[in-house]
Amino acid sequence: MKIPALKAKIGSWDYYVTTLTFKQVNDYVSKIDDQLHKSETLRDLIQRSITGNYLSIKEYILKQGELFFNSLVLAVYDDYPNWREIEFKYDELETYKMGLLEFPGSHKIFPVDGQHRVEGIKAALLERPDLSNEQVGVIFIGHKNDEHGKKKTRRLFTTLNRYAKPVSDDDIIALDEDDSAAIVTRELLDEYDLFTGTRVVYAKQKAIPNNNKDAITSIITLYQANVEIFKNFMFIKSGTKITKERLAELLKFRPTDEVYNSFKNYCISYWDSFKTLTVIKEYLRKKKDFSDDFRNGETGGNLLFRPVGFLPFIKASLRINNQHNIGFKKIFERYNKFNFEIHNRPWVYVLWNPIEKKMVMNTSSLTELILLYQFDNDILTKKELTKLKEGYASSLAIDSPSKVRSILRLLK
Repeated sequence: MKIPALKAKIGSWDYYVTTLTFKQVNDYVSKIDDQLHKSETLRDLIQRSITGNYLSIKEYILKQGELFFNSLVLAVYDDYPNWREIEFKYDELETYKMGLLEFPGSHKIFPVDGQHRVEGIKAALLERPDLSNEQVGVIFIGHKNDEHGKKKTRRLFTTLNRYAKPVSDDDIIALDEDDSAAIVTRELLDEYDLFTGTRVVYAKQKAIPNNNKDAITSIITLYQANVEIFKNFMFIKSGTKITKERLAELLKFRPTDEVYNSFKNYCISYWDSFKTLTVIKEYLRKKKDFSDDFRNGETGGNLLFRPVGFLPFIKASLRINNQHNIGFKKIFERYNKFNFEIHNRPWVYVLWNPIEKKMVMNTSSLTELILLYQFDNDILTKKELTKLKEGYASSLAIDSPSKVRSILRLLK
């Protein structure tokens, strides 16, 4: 290979910035072998770190028309390639940082950062050889295959991979143009009366600040609710169960406009039905301090105005819909008959601690089970019913077997 590049230095590393075609990545970049460890066990450990995630990258390459990657960091074994610098002058300045990288022999190249991207590119080319000329940014470093060189490259490997962070929910909601739930969340915040203005609060966590008197929920909780609605929509559309892995895959790629618009309409029809709940009607009629009567520090307020209750309610209603084919308005009409004030039974000590006047955390699964059981005694599986009884008994600090057997009477 002979490729144009820029030469630079940071710390003790000389490096070269350039590009490679997908074909060059396929032909010349190898998996890490003995460059970082002598031990075969440790080499195997690094290889096993290449998970099935590369298949997701392959799908991204094949399906995403606006394809783009971060640069790969590649190490050249057993030293730097030949560097042929070119004098470059402009505006009375000159530099020798531009030049040609030349690989005259059988240099071995391996990824220090970007193992999954490399394997994804190779897998994509097997299906689409026409992608061979696509170009990806590359940073080349030199690697000495001695103890000092291995230690230095190992440190770089862990530094680059340790501090890489997944994209946050905040960024997905604000920016993602492929995630259908994120896109519809943004549109609802702009256009839909239940969520416009100050009716949804931005917070770092799902919890709503104590001094907020307007919001029905937080933006992260609304996004998660729309993810659940999207999951239900795709279940109806495909007729097959949407696993956690399948859901993540579906949210990575924007569907056709026809499918997205159909999902958006389905989502809005859900929230239109949600607005038929009595407490939501009251909330929408208020002119100021919209949520002040429904979320407070003395009694806790209404389950729907707490993120730890809001999301389990959404999930329960969606399960009832797809399991029993009952329309959302009918579901909410029935739920209007139940008491969702969290200082009352069955929510006290499940969602609200009346002594400390604080929310009880980490009970979302139990809350969902109670909501399902309240709607229909027979909707839960045997395993779920046992989990419900044990979870509710634990919340009330009941350990007597006879009392546990009769615990379900307290849920109505």
